[in-house]
Amino acid sequence: MNIELINTGSELMLGRVLNTHQQWICRKLADSGRVVTRQVAVEDEANAIRDAVAEALERADLIITTGGLGPTSDDITRDLVAQLLGLELREDASALANIEGFFRQRGRPMPPSTRIQAMVPEGGDVIHNAHGTAPGLAIPIHPSRAKAASGPQWLVMLPGPPRELRPMFEKQILPFIEKHYPNNESFVSLTLRTTGMGESLVEERIAPELRELLNRGLGIGYCARTGEVDVRLVSKGSDGQKLVQEAALICRKLLAPHVYGEGDELIETELVRELIRQRQSVSVAESCTGGLVGHRITNVPGSSEVFHGGVVAYHNDVKVSTLGVPESVLATEGAVSEACARAMADGVRRLLKSDWAISVTGIAGPGGGSTEKPVGLAYIGVASAKETRAVRVMNPFDRETFKHSTSQQALDLLRRAISAQSSAGNG
Repeated sequence: MNIELINTGSELMLGRVLNTHQQWICRKLADSGRVVTRQVAVEDEANAIRDAVAEALERADLIITTGGLGPTSDDITRDLVAQLLGLELREDASALANIEGFFRQRGRPMPPSTRIQAMVPEGGDVIHNAHGTAPGLAIPIHPSRAKAASGPQWLVMLPGPPRELRPMFEKQILPFIEKHYPNNESFVSLTLRTTGMGESLVEERIAPELRELLNRGLGIGYCARTGEVDVRLVSKGSDGQKLVQEAALICRKLLAPHVYGEGDELIETELVRELIRQRQSVSVAESCTGGLVGHRITNVPGSSEVFHGGVVAYHNDVKVSTLGVPESVLATEGAVSEACARAMADGVRRLLKSDWAISVTGIAGPGGGSTEKPVGLAYIGVASAKETRAVRVMNPFDRETFKHSTSQQALDLLRRAISAQSSAGNG
């Protein structure tokens, strides 16, 4: 099956917006056993969009476009595709009702310009948008134009905002693809998420033990991000499920305790799940991460059951007055020190009466470092009723990456501490 992806938007070409659609859609399709064979990004310009779609029609069974379905003057994809295919645009009652309901629900008047989003090329199917006003569209390509496809040929158009596109793609487009382009060969995919190990080390640890499974048809891939590595296991055929499960057991054993989840799970999701299971609570004290640890925890549904709160103690006076960090610690060890991290964790746990506490203090840069304490240095503290400890980490990255990496390490440190204490209790 030949799938081509066309992302439209001048903001993509100017570097103002990161093209996350390319990665996300390709990954979702790959997980379903279908691989995108070509993807392009083009500006919001008539000739560029028309040429990209026309070229794809010559090759692809399925063409997916993103962007250009909104109400503004640069949203031209809908009109251009209709012209290219020789189709009239007609107002769709269901699409108009969704637009009207969107504004009515929010108590806002509907701007007349938004009505254009209800215009649908004749013969096209409307894809409901539960999170915005621009519907998606699925247009069957007439056999006279289907020069490349041996079977059905479709053009699917999706709105650009990720919060609209992603639910539509998962709930409606993937089932649509399965219906029109069934995957006759069994396909199994499983992604294990790890943290705290580099990509090369992950591969070195598991590759020798997986060699026999690879010879039997297992496929393996690695995706590295700062502080994380995903291990993707795939297989086809009647033995696919068995192969992937065997490989997953081997990986979990060899990479423990670095494996924290599967699929798209985030480490904070696993942490909150474990705290709920243990019926325990957590609070945070943050300096260099500026509240990011607390933000990530509270992004998880259900976190209100376990998260007591947090203190962003950026200034040393706040560390002393609110968290109870001894002035002597700051005078002798400094704010970026193991002693300070321990005191911050102890202080916020007492203050907010939680079972666990995380603290973070460090030097985000680009300035403020020294020979003894360089930019990227951080200390992470974890406190419970039984013990308080802190670890030293080095994240010599730009400021934003430093904050993300340090927050990831803090969440992982707490995850491991809870797991270790639970294992000790059960032992």
